[in-house]
Amino acid sequence: MRLPTTARLLIAALPVALPVALPIALPAVLPTAAHALDAQARRGETIARTNCARCHAIGRVGPSPLAEAPPFRELHRRYPVTDLSEALAEGITTGHPTMPEFRLDPDEAQALIAYLQTLER
Repeated sequence: MRLPTTARLLIAALPVALPVALPIALPAVLPTAAHALDAQARRGETIARTNCARCHAIGRVGPSPLAEAPPFRELHRRYPVTDLSEALAEGITTGHPTMPEFRLDPDEAQALIAYLQTLER
């Protein structure tokens, strides 16, 4: 069954007209990047933002503020990020030359690793 020309034109115009007709409803329906992460990865992102973003690029794009600090999105190319679990819990003492020593509790370390794993995709 073939639709009349008027019906086909209306259907074709819907993708253009719909955002104009429903500008308020769309943000509530579409998930944001933060909502796409599970709770543990969101917590890890917060830990990264609080403790690491001063030197490292913690997101999917952009350079690290400190040139010698590798962007988090590239860490998985160097080694499996799950290997960082013990170092994060015991205290990282190496890394880039100006990296401060810090420790995370085991739950925080797992949350940070969960976030790092999201950057691998």
